[in-house]
Amino acid sequence: MVPDIERIIESIVRRDQDSVQLLLNSYNTQVTILCYNYCDLSAALLCFIGSQLQPAVLRVCLHTLRILSRDRRALGHMVTDSALLTLAHMGGIAIPQTCLQQENQEAEGDVGRSCSTTHIRAVSSCEQGAEAGTEEIWSKVPLSCHFYKLRLLFLLTALRPELRLQLQQERGVSLLTKALEQCLAVSWGVEYEVLTDSKQPPISMEVSQKVIEILKTLFNITHMFHRQEPDEEDAALYRHLVAVLRHCLLLSCEGEDTLEELQGHTVNVLSALPLTCLDVLVSVQVDQASHKCEGVNMDCVHKLLLFMNRRLNRGQKLKEKLTPVLNLLTESSRVHRETRHYIRQKILPPLRDVAIRPEQDSSLRGQLVRLMTHVDTDVKDCAAELLFVLCKENVSRFVKYTGYGNAAGLLAARGLLNGRMSSSNSQYSSDSDSDTEEYREAKAKINLVTGRVEADQPDPMEGMTDEEKEEEARHLISMINRLSREQIIQPMGVTAEGRLAPLWDQRLTETMCMSSIK
Repeated sequence: MVPDIERIIESIVRRDQDSVQLLLNSYNTQVTILCYNYCDLSAALLCFIGSQLQPAVLRVCLHTLRILSRDRRALGHMVTDSALLTLAHMGGIAIPQTCLQQENQEAEGDVGRSCSTTHIRAVSSCEQGAEAGTEEIWSKVPLSCHFYKLRLLFLLTALRPELRLQLQQERGVSLLTKALEQCLAVSWGVEYEVLTDSKQPPISMEVSQKVIEILKTLFNITHMFHRQEPDEEDAALYRHLVAVLRHCLLLSCEGEDTLEELQGHTVNVLSALPLTCLDVLVSVQVDQASHKCEGVNMDCVHKLLLFMNRRLNRGQKLKEKLTPVLNLLTESSRVHRETRHYIRQKILPPLRDVAIRPEQDSSLRGQLVRLMTHVDTDVKDCAAELLFVLCKENVSRFVKYTGYGNAAGLLAARGLLNGRMSSSNSQYSSDSDSDTEEYREAKAKINLVTGRVEADQPDPMEGMTDEEKEEEARHLISMINRLSREQIIQPMGVTAEGRLAPLWDQRLTETMCMSSIK
């Protein structure tokens, strides 16, 4: 049944709250049905909610307005000065009157033409209020309003690049870090160490949602400074933040999905901070229950590995969900020896079973090797880079754990196809790769391309005379030449610099083929 919009509006005009509540409840359950009186209904509701209403009636009116706001045809009345003031007041957000006096005629005339103008209008109207309210996130308003203030701040920093920069310059990181501390009620031990009680109950859903909004906003205002070297003051600020983020990783929450989301946004912020400040993650004291490597606390690194494993197993939106934690583990392993050793123990333990291909293994190594041939180049590169760093950028060790076929993409991109050492290899310690007895026994039989011991294959040229072998070689060369001339394939060779280059000289192609036969 199509909702009777005219009847709803008539009830609003009569101020019949019971009828309005009943009709809007019915309307809200039929939102998939198209109707063409959006503007009239939204205008009537915006006037209606400004009067004294019963809480249940106000709730259903706001619910309807939220539904209507999803369609740009109904947004015209919602982005006027009076409507924004009304809605902001109900949300506990104070907007200075001066910020609502700009571009009134222009905005109202453009609503029907473009929804982007509507977004700009709404954001511009609230921007000054959000900036002024940053330091008052925990002001004396109902607790339920904190979440919406934080959500609005996140949206503003997501939509307005100049606001991100301004917030960063005006101590936004410090203010949000303090808000995070207050939200989690953290207790500090020694410098840059938040005390974590394993017996503490999981944080509530309400607190988790606030923390998530703070983390999202922190990412917005910090990611642009990832590659910059911080000064002494900023470094201390970021280290303080990393200590709180470490606490976030070790928390437990009500609901696995909420925990997953909270940890995901924590990883995003960590990946956006300067690498020189991430040593705080492993600089806390070690106790009996700690995961450790060479006397260094690895609890946080262990949590990151568990998080990565869950994201790998889910296999959804890998570029968005997985690449941040892969990048974080890679960069941490590159600059911190104990972190690299611990992660390598978990991902690349000494090889024992070489009867299966690396990508067919069910372990963490196998899952990452499979990603090295993923269709998304970002996912493929991140997975390969992590394994390469865990191998200390040693080509032979990298091929040993992944197989040359899987490793070829990264080696070609880095100019290492000729087996030469990476220029970054010298930054790692010189400890050797210990082989198991099982690997040493099978090493001579391993096919380097596939990374496993292959079953014996019959010789395809067995029983052929030398003349027949030469004829077969000439036939093969002829087919390659034809495919090359028709641009179906392009013969390539490895240059002295270890990179692939086209073999334009036909005679060189023939010489290489004949040399391989001999």
